[in-house]
Amino acid sequence: MKRIILAIDQGTTSSRAIVFTPDGTALASSQYEFPQIYPDDGWVEHDPAAIWKTTLDTARDVLDRAGNDVAAVGITNQRETTLVWDRTTGEPVHNAIVWQDRRTARECARIGEEGHGREITARTGLLLDAYFSATKIAWILDNVPGARARAERGELAFGTVDTFLVWRLTGGRVHATDATNASRTMLFNIHNQSWDDHLLAVFGVPQSLLPDVRDSAGDYGITDSAVLGAALPIGGVVGDQQGALFGQACFHPGMVKSTYGTGCFMVMNTGPDPVASGNRLLTTVGYRLDGEVTYALEGSIFNAGTAIQWVRDGLGLIGHVSEIDALLGATAGNEGVYMVPAFTGLGAPHWDPHARGAVLGITRDTGIPQFVRAALEAVCYQSRELVEAMAADSGRPLERLRVDGGMVANDWMLQFLADILDTVVEKPVVIETTALGAAYLAGLQHGIFSSTDEIASHWREAHRFGPDMDPDRRDALVAGWDDAIGRVKAR
Repeated sequence: MKRIILAIDQGTTSSRAIVFTPDGTALASSQYEFPQIYPDDGWVEHDPAAIWKTTLDTARDVLDRAGNDVAAVGITNQRETTLVWDRTTGEPVHNAIVWQDRRTARECARIGEEGHGREITARTGLLLDAYFSATKIAWILDNVPGARARAERGELAFGTVDTFLVWRLTGGRVHATDATNASRTMLFNIHNQSWDDHLLAVFGVPQSLLPDVRDSAGDYGITDSAVLGAALPIGGVVGDQQGALFGQACFHPGMVKSTYGTGCFMVMNTGPDPVASGNRLLTTVGYRLDGEVTYALEGSIFNAGTAIQWVRDGLGLIGHVSEIDALLGATAGNEGVYMVPAFTGLGAPHWDPHARGAVLGITRDTGIPQFVRAALEAVCYQSRELVEAMAADSGRPLERLRVDGGMVANDWMLQFLADILDTVVEKPVVIETTALGAAYLAGLQHGIFSSTDEIASHWREAHRFGPDMDPDRRDALVAGWDDAIGRVKAR
């Protein structure tokens, strides 16, 4: 039996494809970046054609190298990002509205003022926020001429990026999403696992737009051979952060992973029962297998890697991330400089869409090394806020944290993270765990793996970082961060 799996990982700033063996070894990979579109303050869009082209190019690249040995396809994706397209032509009616986009913040405030916030959280596990898909869908319907009427006639389809890719890969034959992505729309009842008619009415979203909701390991059709050059079963679909939870083999309640990419997303497995948060975290679907749901708590930081990207591209202070280690070596401490990268507001546990970024504590001696260090430290301070909130909600203090994503290539950051969290940080051999999780799910569906226990046996630690910071110094650094975050929050 063929045992190689193609994972498509469509992210916020790039599309990637990786071919994995069952033990998690990457045989081939390909990645292409695509432009970010900023039409207005706090608005973020993607060109759907760029999403599709880069996805197709990367998949074809690795399939050319893998030959005829690929057994199945798994898809993982940037979540909440919203597309609406014509069911006949497949053409989107508007650019994709990205998860970071804040254009519907006022609409969310209006819905909250009408008294719907608590009910939305009870049904979806989410906070009423522009981050999620519901108000993005409504914005497209109300701002693209004729779109709402076309939606009411059943002519249009909605999907997060996974759904859009499944539709395109299958030649328009499958309009489906998985439970993890559905749980991020603010339209899906996570308790009865179905689209919620009441919420559809609240947000003004027609039922006819919505995809079928399936297990994370399930049947998502066969790729059109004219598209990929091969007819391959799509057996796994999962939102990127839940994909990382699965790829990190966090299969037992209390296990936590944190992904450091464009944003930072920390997810705790809470088992078969949803845990309601008292600390403004999200209750979400971790994964769904054979109709059985594993729930999770999640904390989202909107800007992590984007802080370094801003230092590099926005300010032009560095030319390449390879310069970071030398610059960090030029600093003995943070010298009182804190960066709060609230470029598109603050995520958990603050949920302040109106906050904006700041760099505080600058003196005449502040230079490039301090800016770089402050950008990396900010990710760690924000991670501490999420850890504290999760421990309070779940009653489970963090024993260790499994990390992944592009930023974990920097060992300095991981040591500082361990120091600030005062806990063990584990970096796996395979840090592309988002894609690996999609591959594992497709492998489960295809019979390559018999169980999650078999998948867990493949997890390997590459490096362990233990805390090694004086408690008084830690407390002083955290106090400085607390002061900085208080200064940027909207008054």
